[in-house]
Amino acid sequence: MRLLLDTHAFLWFVLDDPSLSAQARNLIADESNEIEISPATYWEVAIKIGIGKYSLVEPLSDFFERELDANEFRVLPIEPRHVAPLTSLPFHHRDPFDRLIIAQAMVEGISIVSIDAAFDPYPVKRLW
Repeated sequence: MRLLLDTHAFLWFVLDDPSLSAQARNLIADESNEIEISPATYWEVAIKIGIGKYSLVEPLSDFFERELDANEFRVLPIEPRHVAPLTSLPFHHRDPFDRLIIAQAMVEGISIVSIDAAFDPYPVKRLW
């Protein structure tokens, strides 16, 4: 199964945060699943670091390169077909990073791993 991780799901998994649900942890750790990360995730983390809402003990690029490689996560590139749904996507959720993740999941027909129930009104499957 292909899964697209929301930003917090990615961070909580790689940092072994207990906030990650057991089901989410099992889905991400299951080697039979293909785990994908949107560039929206590293963009969001970079912005949060830049405004002082988040910090890492190492450079952002080193962190992402190591964790993507170590966990065999794939980056799901943002393509024009991924952003097209944003022109008509209802504003149930206003976070631009999450809206892009939602649009990518819709186009790709894949589930999102997220605690965020704001995804539920959209035509995507949210796993937690």
